[in-house]
Amino acid sequence: MMKTYESVWDALEDDPVKAGNMKLRSELRIAIIEQIKDMKQTEAATLLKITQPRVSALRKGKLEAFRLDSLVNMALRLNLNVSVRVAA
Repeated sequence: MMKTYESVWDALEDDPVKAGNMKLRSELRIAIIEQIKDMKQTEAATLLKITQPRVSALRKGKLEAFRLDSLVNMALRLNLNVSVRVAA
C-alpha cells in the first residue's frame, strides 16, 4: 500500500516540527519570490536588506539557508501581510 502525505515536507521530514517549519518557510519564500521576480538580484538585495548571494540562494529554493524569522522580515519589507494562526 502506498503512503500518502499532506505535503512534500511531511514526506521529506520524519519530525513533524521540522516539517511544519519547512512548510511555513516555503510559503514565505514563494510569496517573496513572487514580489521580486522581475527585479535584478542586486535591486532585490537592497530592498530586502540582504546580500546578492542570499537573493540567489532564495531564488534557488535553498530554504535551509533561511530561518523563519528572516523570511518574515523580508516579507514585511515587501509590505506583505504576514500573520500566524494557531489552531488545535
